[in-house]
Amino acid sequence: MNLNAQPTSEKFHALPFGSVKPAGWLKEQMQSDIEGFVGNLDQIVPELINDPIYSTERIQKHSKAKDLGNLKEGDAEGDEQYKWWNSETQSNWWDGYVRNVFLLDDQQGIKKASAYVEAILATQDEDGYIGIYDKELRYKFNSENGELWSKASLYRGLLAYYEFSKDEKVFKAVERAVENVMQHYPISASSPFSSGTSFNGGVSHGLTFTDVLERLYFHTKDEKYRAYALFLYNDFSNTYQSEADVQLKNILDPDYKLKSHGVHTFEHIRTLIVAKYASNNPELSRALDTYLERIRQVTTISGGAMGDEWIAEREADATHTGYEYCSLQELLDSYCLLLQKTGHEATGDDIENIFYNAAQGSRNPDHSCIAYLKTDNSFEMLGTKNGEIEPDRKQTRYKYSPAHQDVAVCCNPNAGRISPYFVQNSWMKENETALVATLLMPNVLATTINGHPVQIENITEYPFKHVLKFKITQSEPSTFTFKIRKPNWVQKVKTNEKFRMDNDFIVIEREFSANDMIHISFDAEVQMNLDNSGSHYFTYGALLYALPIKANEIEGKNYGSIFTDYTYEPVSLVKYSFKNDVKTTYKKGKIQTKLLNLQTHKLEQVELIPIGQTILRQVTF
Repeated sequence: MNLNAQPTSEKFHALPFGSVKPAGWLKEQMQSDIEGFVGNLDQIVPELINDPIYSTERIQKHSKAKDLGNLKEGDAEGDEQYKWWNSETQSNWWDGYVRNVFLLDDQQGIKKASAYVEAILATQDEDGYIGIYDKELRYKFNSENGELWSKASLYRGLLAYYEFSKDEKVFKAVERAVENVMQHYPISASSPFSSGTSFNGGVSHGLTFTDVLERLYFHTKDEKYRAYALFLYNDFSNTYQSEADVQLKNILDPDYKLKSHGVHTFEHIRTLIVAKYASNNPELSRALDTYLERIRQVTTISGGAMGDEWIAEREADATHTGYEYCSLQELLDSYCLLLQKTGHEATGDDIENIFYNAAQGSRNPDHSCIAYLKTDNSFEMLGTKNGEIEPDRKQTRYKYSPAHQDVAVCCNPNAGRISPYFVQNSWMKENETALVATLLMPNVLATTINGHPVQIENITEYPFKHVLKFKITQSEPSTFTFKIRKPNWVQKVKTNEKFRMDNDFIVIEREFSANDMIHISFDAEVQMNLDNSGSHYFTYGALLYALPIKANEIEGKNYGSIFTDYTYEPVSLVKYSFKNDVKTTYKKGKIQTKLLNLQTHKLEQVELIPIGQTILRQVTF
């Protein structure tokens, strides 16, 4: 593979973190999260979050695997991974925490985040190293390790802190830390991903170090970062990996089926995107197209990124394949990068599907907790997948928890990341005179057009209602281009604005006054769709609708006064089937239709509600 970076042109330009803040119902939900488990995970599992793994307790040659409080029955990956796990848990949690408190203007939380960042910077060695290994171990591995992974998860949060705070010493610290990596793993003269022929999940996660390189390129435009990302992908593709779906030889093999731990498969999309856009290599362009098509085959109708926890050469199924909350965040993040590079409007639909359906449908609507694993059709949540028994594995992931410590505290930190990442990517620029509303939600954008400050508030209840009011505020009138992504379900665009269409983007070009407003609304209708098994499902606008199943709530482990694990058993499990030529209507947030009761074999009038409002539910009929 040619390691000389020859960048491909990109459609949109990302904005710094903090340019977009949530509003409306989304802000309220994020505020609830920060008051709930997202903001209190360091109190729920303090021994994991407060482990000084980056400072006084760096891993040494004779360090023992830590007791993380999880059940290990049936886990065949070995103990070595447990040495680095706390770095992932705490760094991903801090990443989400930092982003949430800044976006919510939570002054107490900002002080806490600032103290954390200062403490991390104080761990930096003279040579620039920030990481979890003592000098005798770092960069000297021939087996499973978390060297690059512990850095990737940490540095992403530090860069977000810098982008909002503009604290240059934080950026300089990350720059020095990345330079330390590049010096010890030099291009074409080292192999960062060589780690023997045993399980190496931490090593594989380390490929996401390209996230950090891409963001440094965003700030500096220094091609050395993309060249290094291309080098990492090349090395990853040519070494043994237990999580190998994204290796180039496997992508180019027409008979290869995705099989890895799902979260690896979905996070690695970003590395492939960065490599393709760094190299302008036709082979990598082909590989990206192929890989994305394979991803579609393992994605459920709700946007659920299959992996419970391995994809295992299966295709997505609404009942029999689950998705991990970690995978939802990673696929959403990957699609956001893809949208920025390609400008393909359909990718925006994919992102909204993940967030508004799979992710919302994996939250507990009544308590501050999430499902580690979830299925679209969720007939019970008692630990196992709809009652299925997995031989040789103690399965507890199908429940709701503020921590999921009995499995791994990974999904809950990622649940704290998903909303800020979603918000951050809702606006982009096409150029200095064109703003693009890429994802639709209530939010407030603050940026510049031709060097002049402009604020745009999207006043909306989207996706629950389809009216958008863009309130534009600037110091004086200016002319610019305003683009709004038209979702694929829209039947008709209604607005008094003069507009044209550009690849399913609504384009408005005019002079905007100092205080201006754009009104726009979308007509929708109930859509009855078929999944890959031939079952029917219902959507209205961006939302997937489900038949809720009444359930008995069972309290489990308690984490202090307000945080508890919950499982759910159906009160009476009755399944339904679709019947043709039945009248279906939408009214006040619900879909009303008739379905065939498979016990009585009679049609019954039913009401379907958005999947995000359910716990147990039937989605396909």
